[in-house]
Amino acid sequence: MRMGRSGRRSPAPLFPVLVAGPSMAPTLRHGDALLVRRGDRRIRPGDVVVAVFRSRPDLPVVKRAVRAVDGGWWLHGDNEFVTDDSRAYGVADVLGRVVLRYWPRPGRISYRRV
Repeated sequence: MRMGRSGRRSPAPLFPVLVAGPSMAPTLRHGDALLVRRGDRRIRPGDVVVAVFRSRPDLPVVKRAVRAVDGGWWLHGDNEFVTDDSRAYGVADVLGRVVLRYWPRPGRISYRRV
């Protein structure tokens, strides 16, 4: 943990996430381990993000940012056959942007125009 200006501990700027399910295939696969940069200030359409839908705040998801909406983001999965994204759950609040996949196939995650 890092120390903030107030002297209190602040969350680490990077955190790990494990992908579950097929909604981001072929970009990401079930079991991929990701490194995520906390915060949403640098999010752009096309970025892969970790977020929570306002209608399902208990369920963090990995999706692609489509557009900013109502102080949050409209998100889609890359798998056209799975629609468990904003089309089903509405606007999401971004927790962070995916920086890279570190396991099992290390590498950067592609930015994609949406």
